[in-house]
Amino acid sequence: MEAYKKEFIEFMVDCQVLRFGDFVTKSGRKTPFFVNTGFYRTGAQLRRLGAYYAEAIKDAFGLDFDVLFGPAYKGIPLSVAASIAISERFGKDVRYCSNRKEIKDHGDKGILLGSPIDDGDKIVIIEDVTTAGTSIEETLPIIKAQGDVCLEGLVVSVDRMERGQGEKSALAEIEEKYGLKTTAIVTMAEVVEHLYNREYKGKIIIDDKLKAAIDAYYEQYGVKA
Repeated sequence: MEAYKKEFIEFMVDCQVLRFGDFVTKSGRKTPFFVNTGFYRTGAQLRRLGAYYAEAIKDAFGLDFDVLFGPAYKGIPLSVAASIAISERFGKDVRYCSNRKEIKDHGDKGILLGSPIDDGDKIVIIEDVTTAGTSIEETLPIIKAQGDVCLEGLVVSVDRMERGQGEKSALAEIEEKYGLKTTAIVTMAEVVEHLYNREYKGKIIIDDKLKAAIDAYYEQYGVKA
Protein backbone atom coordinates (compact mmCIF):
# COMPACT_ATOMS: atom_id res chain seq x y z
CA MET A 1 0.00 0.00 0.00
CA GLU A 2 1.33 3.45 -0.93
CA ALA A 3 2.56 5.64 1.91
CA TYR A 4 0.01 8.39 1.20
CA LYS A 5 -2.83 5.90 1.61
CA LYS A 6 -1.58 4.86 5.06
CA GLU A 7 -1.18 8.53 6.03
CA PHE A 8 -4.69 9.28 4.80
CA ILE A 9 -6.23 6.49 6.88
CA GLU A 10 -4.52 7.83 10.01
CA PHE A 11 -5.52 11.37 9.02
CA MET A 12 -9.19 10.31 8.89
CA VAL A 13 -8.89 8.77 12.35
CA ASP A 14 -7.23 11.91 13.74
CA CYS A 15 -9.98 14.13 12.27
CA GLN A 16 -12.73 11.80 13.55
CA VAL A 17 -13.93 11.47 9.97
CA LEU A 18 -13.52 7.69 10.17
CA ARG A 19 -15.32 6.33 13.21
CA PHE A 20 -16.14 2.88 14.53
CA GLY A 21 -19.11 1.85 16.66
CA ASP A 22 -22.83 1.43 15.99
CA PHE A 23 -24.24 3.61 13.23
CA VAL A 24 -27.13 3.59 10.78
CA THR A 25 -26.63 4.75 7.18
CA LYS A 26 -29.17 6.81 5.23
CA SER A 27 -30.29 3.60 3.55
CA GLY A 28 -31.06 2.10 6.97
CA ARG A 29 -28.11 -0.29 7.14
CA LYS A 30 -26.64 -0.84 10.59
CA THR A 31 -22.90 -0.41 10.17
CA PRO A 32 -19.87 -0.72 12.49
CA PHE A 33 -18.03 2.07 10.67
CA PHE A 34 -18.96 5.51 9.41
CA VAL A 35 -17.25 8.12 7.24
CA ASN A 36 -18.34 11.71 7.89
CA THR A 37 -16.34 14.16 5.80
CA GLY A 38 -18.10 17.05 7.53
CA PHE A 39 -15.45 16.72 10.24
CA TYR A 40 -12.80 18.25 7.96
CA ARG A 41 -13.17 21.74 9.37
CA THR A 42 -9.87 23.64 9.37
CA GLY A 43 -7.60 25.13 6.76
CA ALA A 44 -4.79 22.75 7.68
CA GLN A 45 -7.09 19.75 7.35
CA LEU A 46 -8.37 20.88 3.95
CA ARG A 47 -4.83 21.46 2.75
CA ARG A 48 -3.86 17.88 3.64
CA LEU A 49 -7.09 16.48 2.25
CA GLY A 50 -6.50 18.22 -1.06
CA ALA A 51 -3.01 16.71 -1.23
CA TYR A 52 -4.35 13.17 -0.74
CA TYR A 53 -6.94 13.72 -3.45
CA ALA A 54 -4.23 15.09 -5.74
CA GLU A 55 -2.16 11.94 -5.33
CA ALA A 56 -5.14 9.68 -6.03
CA ILE A 57 -6.15 11.71 -9.10
CA LYS A 58 -2.62 11.60 -10.52
CA ASP A 59 -2.38 7.83 -9.89
CA ALA A 60 -5.72 7.05 -11.56
CA PHE A 61 -6.12 9.67 -14.28
CA GLY A 62 -2.79 11.39 -14.73
CA LEU A 63 -2.71 15.17 -15.09
CA ASP A 64 -3.94 15.60 -18.66
CA PHE A 65 -7.27 17.18 -17.79
CA ASP A 66 -8.65 20.71 -17.59
CA VAL A 67 -11.38 20.96 -14.95
CA LEU A 68 -11.95 19.49 -11.49
CA PHE A 69 -15.70 19.50 -10.90
CA GLY A 70 -17.08 19.27 -7.36
CA PRO A 71 -20.87 18.85 -7.08
CA ALA A 72 -22.58 21.11 -4.55
CA TYR A 73 -22.30 21.29 -1.68
CA LYS A 74 -19.53 19.10 -0.27
CA GLY A 75 -17.74 18.98 -3.60
CA ILE A 76 -17.15 22.73 -3.62
CA PRO A 77 -14.33 22.85 -1.02
CA LEU A 78 -12.98 19.54 -2.32
CA SER A 79 -12.55 20.90 -5.85
CA VAL A 80 -10.85 24.04 -4.52
CA ALA A 81 -8.50 22.20 -2.13
CA ALA A 82 -7.52 19.53 -4.66
CA SER A 83 -6.94 21.98 -7.52
CA ILE A 84 -4.62 24.01 -5.26
CA ALA A 85 -2.78 20.83 -4.26
CA ILE A 86 -2.36 19.72 -7.88
CA SER A 87 -0.81 23.09 -8.68
CA GLU A 88 1.51 23.05 -5.66
CA ARG A 89 2.59 19.40 -5.87
CA PHE A 90 2.73 18.78 -9.60
CA GLY A 91 2.92 22.21 -11.22
CA LYS A 92 -0.28 21.58 -13.18
CA ASP A 93 -2.82 24.41 -13.17
CA VAL A 94 -6.33 22.97 -13.48
CA ARG A 95 -9.55 24.92 -13.20
CA TYR A 96 -12.11 24.24 -10.49
CA CYS A 97 -15.83 24.28 -11.06
CA SER A 98 -18.99 23.48 -9.08
CA ASN A 99 -22.71 23.78 -9.61
CA ARG A 100 -25.15 25.91 -7.72
CA LYS A 101 -28.25 24.33 -6.23
CA GLU A 102 -30.19 27.40 -7.30
CA ILE A 103 -29.51 29.20 -10.58
CA LYS A 104 -28.37 32.79 -9.97
CA ASP A 105 -30.14 35.40 -12.11
CA HIS A 106 -27.97 38.44 -11.34
CA GLY A 107 -24.28 39.33 -11.16
CA ASP A 108 -22.30 36.16 -11.90
CA LYS A 109 -25.28 34.45 -13.52
CA GLY A 110 -25.87 30.79 -14.27
CA ILE A 111 -25.68 27.42 -12.60
CA LEU A 112 -21.87 27.17 -12.38
CA LEU A 113 -19.53 28.46 -9.70
CA GLY A 114 -15.86 28.94 -10.54
CA SER A 115 -14.58 28.21 -14.03
CA PRO A 116 -16.89 27.90 -17.02
CA ILE A 117 -16.86 24.62 -18.95
CA ASP A 118 -15.90 24.77 -22.62
CA ASP A 119 -16.18 22.41 -25.57
CA GLY A 120 -13.32 19.91 -25.52
CA ASP A 121 -12.63 20.21 -21.79
CA LYS A 122 -11.44 17.07 -20.02
CA ILE A 123 -13.19 16.83 -16.65
CA VAL A 124 -12.59 14.88 -13.44
CA ILE A 125 -15.44 14.82 -10.90
CA ILE A 126 -14.51 14.92 -7.20
CA GLU A 127 -16.82 13.79 -4.38
CA ASP A 128 -16.59 12.71 -0.76
CA VAL A 129 -18.20 9.27 -0.47
CA THR A 130 -20.50 7.67 -3.03
CA THR A 131 -22.99 5.08 -1.81
CA ALA A 132 -25.91 5.04 -4.24
CA GLY A 133 -24.73 7.13 -7.21
CA THR A 134 -27.56 9.65 -6.78
CA SER A 135 -25.24 12.66 -6.96
CA ILE A 136 -23.73 11.49 -10.25
CA GLU A 137 -27.20 11.13 -11.78
CA GLU A 138 -27.81 14.79 -10.93
CA THR A 139 -24.33 16.00 -11.85
CA LEU A 140 -23.71 14.50 -15.29
CA PRO A 141 -26.60 16.28 -17.05
CA ILE A 142 -25.38 19.62 -15.67
CA ILE A 143 -21.85 19.05 -16.98
CA LYS A 144 -22.95 17.69 -20.37
CA ALA A 145 -25.31 20.63 -20.87
CA GLN A 146 -22.30 22.97 -20.88
CA GLY A 147 -20.78 21.60 -24.08
CA ASP A 148 -19.05 18.72 -25.83
CA VAL A 149 -16.78 17.58 -23.01
CA CYS A 150 -14.79 14.46 -22.12
CA LEU A 151 -15.48 12.96 -18.69
CA GLU A 152 -12.22 11.44 -17.49
CA GLY A 153 -13.53 9.93 -14.25
CA LEU A 154 -14.75 10.21 -10.68
CA VAL A 155 -12.63 10.28 -7.52
CA VAL A 156 -14.00 9.80 -3.99
CA SER A 157 -12.22 9.69 -0.65
CA VAL A 158 -13.36 6.24 0.54
CA ASP A 159 -14.79 3.29 -1.33
CA ARG A 160 -17.10 1.64 1.22
CA MET A 161 -17.07 -1.53 -0.93
CA GLU A 162 -20.70 -2.37 -0.32
CA ARG A 163 -23.58 -2.97 -2.69
CA GLY A 164 -25.20 0.00 -4.34
CA GLN A 165 -28.68 -0.32 -5.81
CA GLY A 166 -27.99 -3.84 -7.10
CA GLU A 167 -25.43 -6.56 -6.44
CA LYS A 168 -22.39 -4.54 -7.51
CA SER A 169 -20.64 -1.77 -5.61
CA ALA A 170 -21.86 1.79 -6.08
CA LEU A 171 -18.65 2.72 -7.91
CA ALA A 172 -18.89 -0.34 -10.17
CA GLU A 173 -22.51 0.55 -10.95
CA ILE A 174 -21.44 4.07 -11.92
CA GLU A 175 -18.71 2.70 -14.18
CA GLU A 176 -21.13 0.30 -15.86
CA LYS A 177 -24.05 2.71 -16.23
CA TYR A 178 -22.15 5.82 -17.33
CA GLY A 179 -18.89 4.44 -18.71
CA LEU A 180 -17.08 6.58 -16.15
CA LYS A 181 -13.81 5.40 -14.64
CA THR A 182 -13.83 5.62 -10.84
CA THR A 183 -11.23 5.59 -8.10
CA ALA A 184 -10.90 6.26 -4.37
CA ILE A 185 -8.06 7.50 -2.18
CA VAL A 186 -8.54 4.32 -0.12
CA THR A 187 -10.92 1.37 0.09
CA MET A 188 -12.34 -0.02 3.31
CA ALA A 189 -10.27 -3.15 2.68
CA GLU A 190 -7.15 -0.98 2.82
CA VAL A 191 -8.43 0.71 5.99
CA VAL A 192 -8.89 -2.66 7.68
CA GLU A 193 -5.54 -3.93 6.41
CA HIS A 194 -3.72 -0.93 7.86
CA LEU A 195 -5.50 -0.67 11.22
CA TYR A 196 -6.30 -4.28 12.16
CA ASN A 197 -4.41 -5.29 15.32
CA ARG A 198 -1.95 -2.46 14.71
CA GLU A 199 -1.32 0.07 17.44
CA TYR A 200 -1.83 3.70 16.49
CA LYS A 201 -1.11 6.39 19.07
CA GLY A 202 -1.17 3.82 21.85
CA LYS A 203 -4.45 2.21 20.83
CA ILE A 204 -5.61 -0.74 18.75
CA ILE A 205 -8.38 0.78 16.63
CA ILE A 206 -9.61 -2.39 14.89
CA ASP A 207 -9.34 -5.34 17.26
CA ASP A 208 -10.63 -8.87 16.74
CA LYS A 209 -14.15 -7.98 17.94
CA LEU A 210 -14.49 -5.00 15.61
CA LYS A 211 -12.94 -6.95 12.73
CA ALA A 212 -15.60 -9.64 13.23
CA ALA A 213 -18.34 -6.99 13.14
CA ILE A 214 -16.93 -5.50 9.92
CA ASP A 215 -16.71 -8.98 8.36
CA ALA A 216 -20.33 -9.67 9.35
CA TYR A 217 -21.42 -6.38 7.80
CA TYR A 218 -19.78 -7.25 4.50
CA GLU A 219 -21.24 -10.72 4.63
CA GLN A 220 -24.64 -9.05 4.60
CA TYR A 221 -24.07 -5.94 2.51
CA GLY A 222 -20.80 -6.50 0.70
CA VAL A 223 -20.40 -7.00 -3.02
CA LYS A 224 -21.10 -10.57 -4.05
CA ALA A 225 -18.33 -12.15 -6.10
